[in-house]
Amino acid sequence: MTATRTLRIALAGKPNAGKSSLFNLLTGLNQKIGNFPGVTVDKRTGSCQLDAHTAAQVMDLPGIYSLYPRTVDEKIVTDILVNSKGNHYPDRVVLVADATNLKNSMLLLTQLIDLQIPTVLALNMMDMAARSGQSIDIKALSAALDLPVVMINGRNGQGVEELKKVLSTNLSPSTKTIYKTGEELAPLIKNIQQKFQLSTPYQAYQFLQQPDNLSFLTPEDKSYIATQAKAANFFQHKYQGAETVMRYGFIQDLLNKVILKTSDPEWKKFSYKIDTVLTHKVWGYLIFFSVLFLIFQAIFAWAQIPMDFIDSTFAQLSSVLDEFFPEGPFFDLITQGIIPGIGGIVIFIPQIAILFACISVLEETGYMARVVFLMDKLMRKFGLNGKSVVPLISGLACAIPAIMATRNIESWKDRLITIFVTPFMSCSARLPVFTILVALIIPDVKLFGFFNYQGLVLMGLYLLGFFAALISALVLKFIIKTKERSYLIMEMPTYRIPKWSNVGYTIIEKTKSFVFEAGKVILAISIVLWVLASYGPGDAMHNAEQLVKSEADQSGLTDDELEARIASYKLEHSYAGIIGKTLEPVIKPLGYDWKIGIALVTSFAAREVFVSTIATIYSLGGTEDEQTIKGRLQSEINPETGGPRYTPAVGLSLLVFYTFAMQCMSTLAVVKRETKGWKWPLIQLAYMTALAYVSAFIIYQSMA
Repeated sequence: MTATRTLRIALAGKPNAGKSSLFNLLTGLNQKIGNFPGVTVDKRTGSCQLDAHTAAQVMDLPGIYSLYPRTVDEKIVTDILVNSKGNHYPDRVVLVADATNLKNSMLLLTQLIDLQIPTVLALNMMDMAARSGQSIDIKALSAALDLPVVMINGRNGQGVEELKKVLSTNLSPSTKTIYKTGEELAPLIKNIQQKFQLSTPYQAYQFLQQPDNLSFLTPEDKSYIATQAKAANFFQHKYQGAETVMRYGFIQDLLNKVILKTSDPEWKKFSYKIDTVLTHKVWGYLIFFSVLFLIFQAIFAWAQIPMDFIDSTFAQLSSVLDEFFPEGPFFDLITQGIIPGIGGIVIFIPQIAILFACISVLEETGYMARVVFLMDKLMRKFGLNGKSVVPLISGLACAIPAIMATRNIESWKDRLITIFVTPFMSCSARLPVFTILVALIIPDVKLFGFFNYQGLVLMGLYLLGFFAALISALVLKFIIKTKERSYLIMEMPTYRIPKWSNVGYTIIEKTKSFVFEAGKVILAISIVLWVLASYGPGDAMHNAEQLVKSEADQSGLTDDELEARIASYKLEHSYAGIIGKTLEPVIKPLGYDWKIGIALVTSFAAREVFVSTIATIYSLGGTEDEQTIKGRLQSEINPETGGPRYTPAVGLSLLVFYTFAMQCMSTLAVVKRETKGWKWPLIQLAYMTALAYVSAFIIYQSMA
């Protein structure tokens, strides 16, 4: 039956309250991720059916403790909840609260009540609250707040159907008024309320308190509010402080009445014992690096079989289609350009999935928060804020959201240094480059019969990037002068067994994002690259077969060798070959030839394009015997030495180059946006490129 109405529902609450788990339970795979208009902040939305007649568009808001924001993410939430005329203004709000720490969720709830938004309080983790010995009078809590209170378990779905029923009813706002501004502000509040046609006095009060944080207000609106506030001697901080004190007084009185039995302090005793080990100044670091070591071992050990299958499948597909299709540019584009290009990214789906699965498990268990706390002590010695750890760890997935995550750092100096060094963290886009080169030059043997050498080298590359970030931060610490100081303040989540459906959603979501977002770039570049590599100026391409055959008559080449020589000659004299040849004198000291030069140029669009470029270049200039990507690289010959092109010296030089190089235009664009100018991204590009070149030069020259 078709729904007769669709409601907009927002999930709000503090970080780690369980909003994402509830969002996944409500929407399943019917969810998508985009950005809020005008800002690069994730917006997670999804659809669900509440009952036979009611559908819902669910929005998972960033975590927030109150309507007074400190970060860009929090400003977005305030914007949505205060702007009753906005496109994202919800018909219902579900305030997801951690039942084991109810007080921390109540400040935002009381503000929602005063905004008169229909709200449901969803008490999550009730099982853990019961385990702690805590007892809450749900009926008394609902009556005191005049809003529905639903007990849920975001891990097993308990209470979700009841929540849907409540949301589908004609829910009214609470009739309670928690905060009263007083008679002295009444005329000012009334003026603002009438001017902007606002439905509640508290909404007008929010306009007064933080006009600069409300992006939907025009400069004229802000000017009017400032004039009115000045005329009435309204001081924002004075009234905000009084409001917060009053609200917490109300909250404490309420909790004294509805909490029948408080938690037993002993219930977290075991958790505290674990923390003494995981956050220990010695054992904590050893355990963390052991976890990283196991992750990188898993990336190679578990992914090898599916990767080999995908690689051979694309190679066979390209070969079969090449025989099946008639000759012609269009069909050559498919078999030599598009299929190798797509194969160059699809092959890494198993490793990308494993990486994100491991990161998700660390977050789900609560261990990632301990890592942030542990690494804070180390970060400060290098001039970074404790909050810098979050962007740096996020950088293992992608530098773009990692750089945006620096908005949580209040100190401009600390934030700038974090932005500058975050791209040194080896993101998932580097993983395809690393894995193909490591597999090429490092033997697939095990140390002590267990530890894979390839996994050890991969971990070493990640650590190399991390130490480069720390050293660069230390240098910037002395270059950038400021007296600002900031502190790490975070709430430690309770340890728990991972919710495997959440891990699954993360794997699907992140892998889809990697494949489709990277796929667009790779497909476009593969097509452009094929055109550049298939055509060239003058008559060189047209006369290639005749010229090569005249030389072959004297050297006695076989038919296969003759075809390979013709293909190689055409590639060398194509537009792509000319670009590579022009760049070759600059990169030759690093051990690279003009073919690698082409890959370096194309990978400035996105690092992972290196692999698809190599796949496309060698499918155009190689033989039919070695169709897999690894096979093409292994069979490439250095004409100067007669030996393999990809020696350990060349491979390690490339690995170090890609560890340090800033080869992602999207990252540069985000740095420009976050620093509000081209100064820092250009300095960042020059510094990282120079470091990559010099390091690769030293590696190659010392090994060659």
